[in-house]
This record gives sequence, structure tokens and C-alpha cells, in this order.
Amino acid sequence: MHAHPPFSHPTAQVQIDLAERSYPIVIGSGLLGNAQTYKDLPRAATALVVSNTAVAPLYAAKLTQALQAHFARVLLVALPDGEAHKDWPTLQLIFDALLENGCDRKTVLFALGGGVVGDMTGFAAASYMRGVPFVQVPTTLLAQVDSSVGGKTAINHPLGKNMIGAFYQPQLVVCDLDLLQTLPARELSAGLAEVIKYGPIADMEFFAWLETSLDALLAKEPGALAHAIRRSCEIKAWVVGQDERESGLRAILNFGHTFGHAMESGLGYGEWLHGEGVGCGMVIAAHLSQRLGRVDLAFVERLTTLVRRCGLPVRAPILSVGDNAGRYLELMRIDKKSEAGEIRFVVIDGPGKAAVCAAPDAVVREVIDFCCA
Repeated sequence: MHAHPPFSHPTAQVQIDLAERSYPIVIGSGLLGNAQTYKDLPRAATALVVSNTAVAPLYAAKLTQALQAHFARVLLVALPDGEAHKDWPTLQLIFDALLENGCDRKTVLFALGGGVVGDMTGFAAASYMRGVPFVQVPTTLLAQVDSSVGGKTAINHPLGKNMIGAFYQPQLVVCDLDLLQTLPARELSAGLAEVIKYGPIADMEFFAWLETSLDALLAKEPGALAHAIRRSCEIKAWVVGQDERESGLRAILNFGHTFGHAMESGLGYGEWLHGEGVGCGMVIAAHLSQRLGRVDLAFVERLTTLVRRCGLPVRAPILSVGDNAGRYLELMRIDKKSEAGEIRFVVIDGPGKAAVCAAPDAVVREVIDFCCA
């Protein structure tokens, strides 16, 4: 047993309230390899751990050992690593493993990895035999505070990000803080983008806490990480509990994502990390909010400073040497939030409050030109 640091933190639990589809998010240290963590899951003969080639060597054996207390057979499939592999051929590897091993509809899938593994495992679970149970065991900060929570599952298509998928809730989300200690600095920064997001859209006190605690977070102090993850999950749980399928309120969680997704697909998947796109996208969205008269320049500068301190890009990439802003608009029109070809932007409607609205192309072009300059 390793001794806990002085800023020890108890295991916390955040509940996602969705009637019969409700489930807990458990946050703490030493959860991954503890058989007790998984004691309330549905009974089954087989568990399939889905991971990737980067994460499996670090953590698959530990998880497998804990699961052997509950499942007679624990299988492993390791997918190629990275956003570039969030596609049909890679998804097939999960179905191949399930079918080759004669897995039935009680089989429980475990997503051990970052957002890509979580999204793909969830989509496979939603589709295999029309739905089998699954558990999220996120290994990155980004996945712990965002993608593992709320039941969005998907793969990418060459023409758009997360275009093929399903809403499908997990049985349990396990956020083990110890797993973040092996996280590369770039991945940690990318995850902080999704943490920062929750401040402007819902909780400026949390935003102020992030400003004062950023150094502790960048140093991976468990106490600071525990608070950041818990508060992020609480806000997400509150939003998802009210709007599971994104008919309205849940869209505010996409702050920075419309611009971010355009950068990700425009540059080619994997060139920028998702969190890097979101960080830069929030800066552009804040400028748009300011142009639309919803926030002042001081707020834009405050957000930009925090994003920059995280080591995230604040200048947008040039996607086309011809009509760069036009290329952004073209990519954003394919976004899932578009309605009848009209792009819907998440803007900050005063600090701590978000709104979804359209904006004139001319204004959007100005903002993109300014942020790419």
C-alpha cells in the first residue's frame, strides 16, 4: 500500500439521475484494481476489456485481476491508439472479439482508456445484440471529466466528427486518480480544457478556483484533481439529468466544440488533440460572444489567459490558404448542432451562463480571421 499524500481525499460519488438508467460515477484512488469497485454490476459469465496499445500494457492486467472475482472469463482487446482509429475498421475489432468468443447479451464490456476507447466501447455495447451492459474506466483527465459521463458514444467519419453513434448509458463510471499519474503533460493539458469549460457555462466560482489551483492541477496533485473531477462531473450530471438527448440545455456542454471540431477534422484527426481544439475553440467562442454583445473583453482576456496557462493553443490554425473562414464555416455546417444548414454556436451569455444561438456569417468570419491572425 502506498501512503496517501497529506491532502488525502475520500472516495467521492456523483450520481447521474436518469430514472432506470441512473448510475454512479466513483472518484478516488486505488479503485481500478479493487474488486469491490465492481461488486454491484450485472452478473455475467464473461467480461471484455477494451483498451488500446498505449494503455493496456499499463493497466489491463490490474483490471483483469479485479474482474476475475466477478467473471469466470475476462477477455482483452487492444485497439490501435489515437483519434485517427476512431472508425469502422477499428470498431469491427471489438465485434470480432465478442463474436469469436461466443459472447452473449449478458457480457459486460469495460472501456479502459481515454475518450476514443470510451466512445467506441460504448457504441459497440449499444449495438452488440442490440445492447449489452458496459462500464467506463477512463484513464485520461479528459475522459474522466467529460466523455465517459453522459452516454454519448460514436465513431468519426471522414466528413465529420462523431457523426455515427448512439446515446447509451454505462452501468458505472470509475475515475481512478492514480491513473492520471502516468498521463503525458500534453494529454493532461487537453483534459483541462474540458474542465475549464464548466466555469464559463455554469459556475464562475469554480472558474476562479481553477485560476488559483492551476499549478497544483498541472503538478497532478491528487487533492486538486479530485476536486476538479468531482465538480466537473457534478455540473455534467446536472445538465445530462435534465436533457439526456441534447434537445436543448445539454448543448451548452459543447462550448468551444463547434470551432474545435472544425479544427480537428480540418487539420486531419489526431493532428490536434480534442482538448486542444476545445481550448482554442473556447477562445474563439468567447470572442464571438463579445462581438454579439454578451460578454465584455475583460472576460475574453481572462478565459484566454487561463487556456494559455494550461499550455493550450489560443491562436486558431489556418485550414485553407484560399478562403480560410469559408473553410471553417463549411466544416461547422456539418456539425450535429446545425439546424437546416444554420450553425448553432454555444456562446457565453454573461459569465457563468451559456446560450445556443445562430450568428451572422459575416461576424463569424471576422472572429475567425481575428483569431487566426
